[in-house]
Amino acid sequence: MRAYINNKPFDFDQEITILEAARQMGFFIPTLCAFKPLCHTPGTCAVCIVRVKRADGQELTLTSCKTPLEDGMEVDTISSQVKKMQRTQVALIFADHDMDCVTCGRYGNCELLQLARNLGVQKAPFTGKFIAERKVDHTDPAIELDVNKCVRCMRCVEVCNKIQGIGALRIDEIGTKAGVCLNGTKDWVDSTKCVRCGQCIMVCPTGALMSTDNVDKAREILEDESVISVVQFAPSVRATLGDAFGTLSGTNVEKRIIAGLKMMGANYVLDTNFSADVVIMEEGTELLNRIKDKHSVMPMFTSCCPGRYGIKYRLQIQPFRLCMLDHLSTTRSPQAVLSSLAKTWLPEKIGAEPSKIRVISIMPCTAKKIEAGRPQLAKDGVPDTDLVLTVRELARLFKSRGIDLKEIEDGEFDTPFMSRGSGAGVIFGKSGGVAEAASRTLYHVLTGKEVNNVPFKPSNHPHVYKEADMDEGGVKLKIAVVYGLANANKICDEVAAGTCDYNFIEVMTCPGGCVNGGGTIRFRGNYLNATSKRFEVLERADENSPVRQSHNNPMVKELYDEFLGEPNSHKAHQLLHTSYDDRSKTPAVPSIRHVWKKIQLG
Repeated sequence: MRAYINNKPFDFDQEITILEAARQMGFFIPTLCAFKPLCHTPGTCAVCIVRVKRADGQELTLTSCKTPLEDGMEVDTISSQVKKMQRTQVALIFADHDMDCVTCGRYGNCELLQLARNLGVQKAPFTGKFIAERKVDHTDPAIELDVNKCVRCMRCVEVCNKIQGIGALRIDEIGTKAGVCLNGTKDWVDSTKCVRCGQCIMVCPTGALMSTDNVDKAREILEDESVISVVQFAPSVRATLGDAFGTLSGTNVEKRIIAGLKMMGANYVLDTNFSADVVIMEEGTELLNRIKDKHSVMPMFTSCCPGRYGIKYRLQIQPFRLCMLDHLSTTRSPQAVLSSLAKTWLPEKIGAEPSKIRVISIMPCTAKKIEAGRPQLAKDGVPDTDLVLTVRELARLFKSRGIDLKEIEDGEFDTPFMSRGSGAGVIFGKSGGVAEAASRTLYHVLTGKEVNNVPFKPSNHPHVYKEADMDEGGVKLKIAVVYGLANANKICDEVAAGTCDYNFIEVMTCPGGCVNGGGTIRFRGNYLNATSKRFEVLERADENSPVRQSHNNPMVKELYDEFLGEPNSHKAHQLLHTSYDDRSKTPAVPSIRHVWKKIQLG
């Protein structure tokens, strides 16, 4: 079959859209809602319109992202008439769009503005003429919604359904009132479906969906001389923050992060890699104890990812149903472990009052903001983690003070404790990292020998990324690595049915793990395109580490010798473990918002 695009022949023998064919020929057609990484072509923005003449002589204006190319079809994508129509479509999008661009969190990285520049849209003649009051929601600690900036592209709905299998989002209303909203609730804070993974933020082309901004609060803590500010940053942050500073993409910026934080006023900078090693000690011991006890619940799921176990906290029974609670490790996440130690062990080490400690956590994850607020992760009602910043927020914090990672000198951790992680700790930032780190220590416990890598292989299971088998010391282990909650849901089906043959299952909510968390640096128009580069950063850090196993970390040994005694001790359980409540059996406690509504209604 042959068609003609801008008078040039295009031969094809299978179904292909006009947009795909034009791109193969090198012709630019602007798009906004179409999103190739998700195979998403809803045709809602209509910016990709082209003029078409069919073989029967019929002339039409069609969206190129959804229209199949036909034999004998003539397509016009470049004429002045077509370009005028495309510019008009962009102008119509601006007609009900919040144009306060300077205050928007997506300023400088907005796909709508970039599209306008590409098309040469220099003014928006319809701006303000079709404005309808749409929802602005700042109720949630993790995610903010401003429907006035929504362009109805439905990317967020697609990623929530396809990648995560959650279905927390939908498009509501019609006409100019239409926009993204939550399924089953009005306010985001009340959503029991959403797990706060932030993948919707990563694909949103505008500022309609953003993580809650705590930059000002962080600045206040760092500038407050009456408190002792402690900052920790996750393994993946050193692999992702460089993307915000151009030439540092794919670079390990660990030491420059330390320098930047000290310039901002941080009193102590600690490494979440250290607490990742502690998690391995606790979680690995817990796993072995479960294996030894024939009456224990198996398999055991890792508990490091808050987007996953946060479902329990938020009363959600999908994908981790209530029967899965006992399968979940009780060990806290690395963030929660370090924050707990920062307000217990650290004051002893530095001779300070625990009440003066303020912990700021730099994480790749929006769900970590929810995790920090869990009542189980507080002492006497005071949260162990006072504030969580995403990687994007850290970049904004640095830039607000003119700190450019390309320009500053390297810094060093300034404390002799809780500042050194092993190679096993650093790979927590990628999918499979927790399982790989645990397997190194489990191998040592079972055999008395050391190993740098336990071989993992691609899995034949359709919902498992990779797996490993261990048969050492009379103990057989089958380990699975799963990412994406849609896949996790299927694994939980098997566990509930008693057909799962894995003993230890790592689940990370985000595709590829923390390196693609909802709080990482996003690339305009792309999704997950930096995964391999970020993996390489963490893998090199692991390979170059003088210590490759968590149990060999001298600082971890010091922690247990001086403070905790041994893994899974009573004190360790008090400080480093948590519990999960089946809240579905108890009446929901009404929020202040609901009480106020009742008062207003009399």
